[in-house]
Amino acid sequence: MGRIVGPKPKPNTLAAPLLTSLDYARRRCNRALRRQPPPHPMLTSLPGPPFPRFALSCRNTPTSDASNSNQSRGGLPRFFSDVLPPAKGGVVRIKGDEFVHMTKVLRLAADDRVELFNGRGGLVEGCIQRIEHGGLNFVALEDPKLVPPQATQWHVYAAFGTLKGGRADWLLEKCTELGACSVTPLLTERCPSISDNRMDRLERVILAASKQCQRLHGMALNAPLKVSSLLPLVAESELSLIAVAGAAPAMSVFASSPRRTSSALIIVGPEGDFTDTEVNALTEAGAAPVGLGLLRLRVETATIALLSAATLWSDSQLTAV
Repeated sequence: MGRIVGPKPKPNTLAAPLLTSLDYARRRCNRALRRQPPPHPMLTSLPGPPFPRFALSCRNTPTSDASNSNQSRGGLPRFFSDVLPPAKGGVVRIKGDEFVHMTKVLRLAADDRVELFNGRGGLVEGCIQRIEHGGLNFVALEDPKLVPPQATQWHVYAAFGTLKGGRADWLLEKCTELGACSVTPLLTERCPSISDNRMDRLERVILAASKQCQRLHGMALNAPLKVSSLLPLVAESELSLIAVAGAAPAMSVFASSPRRTSSALIIVGPEGDFTDTEVNALTEAGAAPVGLGLLRLRVETATIALLSAATLWSDSQLTAV
């Protein structure tokens, strides 16, 4: 019987280079391991266990101390929940975006330990009890803690309604990280409006920034406010600062300010700055003009620069007591 002649099978041209590359990388790793020099005699003579090459983290990471005023050193993943378990052993249901973040993004599983905060100073440590379709159960491993605010409550009033290209998102994110108590869009003659849809997006930006910087007290995003409605708040405030070009430097204004204030206002105008009428009205109500240097700054830059300086000043007053 004759031999059947047909087309030759085509080689797998895609897999061959991949296998060759993997084999080549494996051979190089093996050669590098064989060429490693022996350990130094002094290191081998030291007492105690040998130095570990890798530090692998387990699921149950060390707990964080909520009583510590430094909130940036938490060790467990932290998620937002408006309702916390009332006591140890209590269970709450996590759904929505936080559920997706926990299970789809971070791929947490049952028995993983996490923390929940409510944005009002409440914090509780627990673990994931059970994961189901559309939600999971969180069980508290301790009683919830309540951490009161300890620094000056800075309220930011900035005319950022005309900012484009994600600049308003950046402003809100950095205000959250710097510990501002609230941010209010300011409506002025040169910035008369802000979109309602934009406000919804900014709320999500604030929540993500709060989780990232591990702050326990959420930053409020208030409804837009006109300058005329801001004047009574300035008159009642212990300290109000308004960014004005050519004014006295910020540090000199802080030096003459009250040493301890429970709350204060920061006011920044729009692109093109406040009008002379608006500046005169705010200063007559009690706002102190503050200069931020010789250069012209954008709205978001001026806001973060003044808030950073104010936060550092208020923190130094807190530690000096």
